[in-house]
Amino acid sequence: MEHYRARNTDPITSWEAADEAKDLAKAHAALILKTLIEQGPLGKDGIAFFAVMDGHQVARRLPEMERDGLVGLTGKTVKSIAKRSEREWYAIS
Repeated sequence: MEHYRARNTDPITSWEAADEAKDLAKAHAALILKTLIEQGPLGKDGIAFFAVMDGHQVARRLPEMERDGLVGLTGKTVKSIAKRSEREWYAIS
């Protein structure tokens, strides 16, 4: 599914940057999915650790992946690196 990364009111440069980011977002999603399949359910920080990604990159992709039916929430929480509660995600097979 296509996810728009710029708003209608954004300048053309934002739309150009968003277009360039499409492939990167797809690569991140593939890496996140692979990590969840191999490691099992994890929170955002756990995914970032095993995928060797930044937590912000993971956090941006998870809702998109959920809308696409690739990942889901377990309903549980786990502790983040900062010892705060975060939602636990799993790969939908």
